[in-house]
Amino acid sequence: MSTPDRVILGGVAALALSCAAVYAHLNSRRVDSPQLGRPASPDVIRRMDISVGADGGGLPPGAGTVAQGRATYAAKCQMCHGEAGTGGIADPLTGGIGSLATAKPVKTVASYWPYAPPLFDYIRRAMPLTAPQSLKDDEVYGLVAYLLSVDGIVAPDARLDAGSLTRIRMPNRKGFISLEDRDFDGNAERIAPPVEGAR
Repeated sequence: MSTPDRVILGGVAALALSCAAVYAHLNSRRVDSPQLGRPASPDVIRRMDISVGADGGGLPPGAGTVAQGRATYAAKCQMCHGEAGTGGIADPLTGGIGSLATAKPVKTVASYWPYAPPLFDYIRRAMPLTAPQSLKDDEVYGLVAYLLSVDGIVAPDARLDAGSLTRIRMPNRKGFISLEDRDFDGNAERIAPPVEGAR
């Protein structure tokens, strides 16, 4: 074997050994995940798990009055939703009760929402639009009390907390087809009586 052949063979052998060493090093550090982030602590999970169900499950401690809610609304909501929730650059939040079966339905909190606790969830999670999740729980309870008072669902001097909020009966509570305790196959005619005159 000539000297140039030995140099080439030595280079190939050195390259093979280098590749084997790199492969061995990478394999020794092999993991089943990308090793990004860290496990969520119970505190992080608690702060992120803010869902409130229609039955009030998940409502936090705290309370708010109509008067407190009116002040918070004026400071943080009125610029978009207008005075007393009648609408502005954003949709109206109040009024419209009894309009859903008309030619011009108005979907608002009072006219459309069947349960009150999800209103707390939505406001706490998404409002104000410029700073979602910035409101304190007491402010959210106050806002819910104020908005419901505008439409007469709660008294003008109401104070809401987790217990009282779950007892509120919304005007449209029975306005939806109930799917509870039934197998629903997608055909509403099987679970609801037919509407007279409907085709």
